[in-house]
Amino acid sequence: MAKPLILWRNARTRLVLASMILSTALTALVLGLVYVTANRTIENETRSVVTAELAGLRDEYERLGTIGLMAAIDRRVKDAADRDALYLLTDASGNVLAGNLARWPDGIEPGSGWVNLDLTRMSSGDDVSISAASIRLPLYERLLVGRDASARQQFDRVLLRSVGLALLAALALSLLTGWLLTRLVFSRLSDIAQTADDIVSGDLSRRIPVRGSGDEFDQMAQTLNDMLDKIEELIGNLRMTTNSIAHDLRSPLSRLRQRVERLTDPESVAPEREVDAARALAEVDHLLRVFSQLTEISRAEAGLGRDEFEDVDLVSLVRDVTEFYEPVAQDQGVTLSIEGQATPIPGHKPLLAQALSNLLENALRYAPAGSTLTVSLDQADDCVSLTVRDQGPGVPDDQLDRLSQPFVTLEPARSDQSSGLGLALVAAIARMHGGQFEARNCSPGLATLITVAR
Repeated sequence: MAKPLILWRNARTRLVLASMILSTALTALVLGLVYVTANRTIENETRSVVTAELAGLRDEYERLGTIGLMAAIDRRVKDAADRDALYLLTDASGNVLAGNLARWPDGIEPGSGWVNLDLTRMSSGDDVSISAASIRLPLYERLLVGRDASARQQFDRVLLRSVGLALLAALALSLLTGWLLTRLVFSRLSDIAQTADDIVSGDLSRRIPVRGSGDEFDQMAQTLNDMLDKIEELIGNLRMTTNSIAHDLRSPLSRLRQRVERLTDPESVAPEREVDAARALAEVDHLLRVFSQLTEISRAEAGLGRDEFEDVDLVSLVRDVTEFYEPVAQDQGVTLSIEGQATPIPGHKPLLAQALSNLLENALRYAPAGSTLTVSLDQADDCVSLTVRDQGPGVPDDQLDRLSQPFVTLEPARSDQSSGLGLALVAAIARMHGGQFEARNCSPGLATLITVAR
């Protein structure tokens, strides 16, 4: 009892059975309609022929009387190409006057409509099933015209047998079709399940096979693979961030511990304690900045704050942020320049301002004195690009992709107090706004830019 229950719980079995039942039911309905239509067509044709013959024989009777009608029936019996034609003419007492039937059927009144009955053929003495109609003539003679129904019954048997064979063929075909369909569907589902199992086992590089057919399964597989690429990227960033946190924070925490130990040393003198206290506070401030930036990156990656999106005038935002850094630039002998225009976009204004601030701080850190630092806006159909370009030394081309990774430090791109999270936060903010971060060497200088969806 358990085995059939397990089979019924199998989705493939249920799908095959459903396909088989639906296909068979549809085939049975179509064949049933064919059978009924064929029978009605044959019956209507037979009735039309018999009705026409009755009308013709009645005309013979009205023109030539009973004797003429008898002669007409005899001619039709002898010369009929259709040997299934049956005729019977009797007088008012039921005596046979003409035709090829032995007697008038019991219980049948002339003019009672279309009837199916069994009578005896006069020539052979065999009982035959007939379909017939009858009329009463003016002198009370009774006229019956019909057709042998045995041929139609044989046709019914052949048709029913054909319908049965067609149903069996449809059943077998639907079973095969269902099996092939489920094999196709479940083979693709098996690919997805196997890939998922491998990923659960720890192999994040596994992807769902794309067979190149371009069908919905391939489209779904490509979408899932894109999702897996994103998940692998996020997990890789998480691992790298975790490792970087463990590595980069070990030194400041160790220094902080040493300074606190010296502060608690009773033999230390006041000036040394003041220096250690100041440096300990600096280390704490540095750690707080790191954790604050990590929190901001996590919130941006998670999309928190999208409900705070508003129309942001990038031109005004660029002008305000640039004016804020103007004194710093003047102290370094750097000229700030703004270029380009853009229409307002939906975005998180404080985060976009933070991203631009990080780009400017990064550029000012190694922009040479006497150079120009350019902030430009470039609008396209579906996005707006915000670029900050300096005229500094740039970075090696093979290191450009690493700039937005957390805790990555490339000399001279950062000072000793930099946490290596500024550009990582910029990249997270760009992704939050449906765009991306990019860095490229301009010879001279480095251009860092973010694209934001419109």
